[in-house]
Amino acid sequence: MERIIVHSDLNNFYASVERIMNPELAGKPVAVCGNKEERHGIVLAKSEEAKKFGVKTGDTVWQAQRKCPDVIVVPPHFPEYMSVSRAVKAIYARYTDLIESFGIDECWLDLTASTRVLPSFERKFFTVGGEKYFSDEYLTFIGDFIRGEVKRELGVTVSCGVSYNKVFAKLGSDLKKPDGTSVISKLNGGSVVNGLPVEDLLFVGKATRDKLYSMGYKTIGKLASADDGVIRRAFGKNGETLLRYARGEDDTPVKRVDEKREYKSIGNSCTYAEDVTDYAHIERLLFVLAESVAARLRECGQGLADTVHLWVRYGNLTDFSVQKKVRHTALCSEIAAHAFALFRLNVKPPFAVRSLGVTVSGFDNGASQITLDETCGKYKKLEAVEKCVDEIRKKHGYEKLQRGVVAEDPKQMRNDIKNTHLIKPANFDDKSGNRG
Repeated sequence: MERIIVHSDLNNFYASVERIMNPELAGKPVAVCGNKEERHGIVLAKSEEAKKFGVKTGDTVWQAQRKCPDVIVVPPHFPEYMSVSRAVKAIYARYTDLIESFGIDECWLDLTASTRVLPSFERKFFTVGGEKYFSDEYLTFIGDFIRGEVKRELGVTVSCGVSYNKVFAKLGSDLKKPDGTSVISKLNGGSVVNGLPVEDLLFVGKATRDKLYSMGYKTIGKLASADDGVIRRAFGKNGETLLRYARGEDDTPVKRVDEKREYKSIGNSCTYAEDVTDYAHIERLLFVLAESVAARLRECGQGLADTVHLWVRYGNLTDFSVQKKVRHTALCSEIAAHAFALFRLNVKPPFAVRSLGVTVSGFDNGASQITLDETCGKYKKLEAVEKCVDEIRKKHGYEKLQRGVVAEDPKQMRNDIKNTHLIKPANFDDKSGNRG
């Protein structure tokens, strides 16, 4: 029997929560933006009304106001966003304990075995070739039911994709926005999916899309029918995953709500309102990013990392990424130093940098051999200091304790990227730094 996987995506989430907090914003173009001094005035989220004027995430405030003169700019309220996100998951938990988060505003739910889902609606099956399938009517009702519960109780809308695997469920949730349900079943999947562009597939970023386009694979259907050897030679192991996704063969399970997540990489990135043109500023910004990466690495419980990745985007929107193997570490100071060394090696003045990303990978899960530094206690002492910093910041606020290199720039003192960049895993291109 096919699985019932739902992907739920809260619509314009930050802006929707702002409207709950301030009902006068209803029906008006809204942009949630960071503070001009502390977060450089970047658009973090926008309402449907602002989106219609071309306002995009990552625009500066002045760009958003130029596109939409009537846009209402509001600051972010991350504790409130987290509170609503938890409330949404509590609704889902009534029906299943198989709930896997995909960022603050998206979740997968596995409702296949749940007997608590829809007491007012009988499960409808039909048989084709001796195999049982759920009817599209029943699957649509599931998505509508979930959407209705969230909207009625919390006042925010959600788009749902319902399918037999996670990839197609995610694909479906993007098809009817805002506040809609799309079904991609085993029997109707080809008619829904095959004509869609390949970049609609989960984790397919710009570089992967461009390469697939150059090979003649512009739609998911074309990719699904491609020769396996051709795709594997072009993309390596990622090619196998691309083919499985395009063919609807993804069988990865939805994790339990309390199940520990295994990370392949952990990172963060930031876009700046103005181009950065000097090494000293770059070093400060890399320390801010490394602070968030190191703290997340300590929290995830997967030990130390042996690879540091740097992603750079210039003011002209061209970008590149590089990486290097390092001694196993979870220290901010070492991660930042490696990232800065990579930057200096690969970027020479004059330069104009608009975005930076730092990522670590190659986790040892606690199995690294003890190094000389660790034996002498140096590493352990530095690790203890950084853990102490984590606790102080949790209790008193991020800006209360800062490194000297960061404190030199007052704008960066409160730039708590870890708790304000609530991100999703990155794509196959592995350039955004947004993994973890």
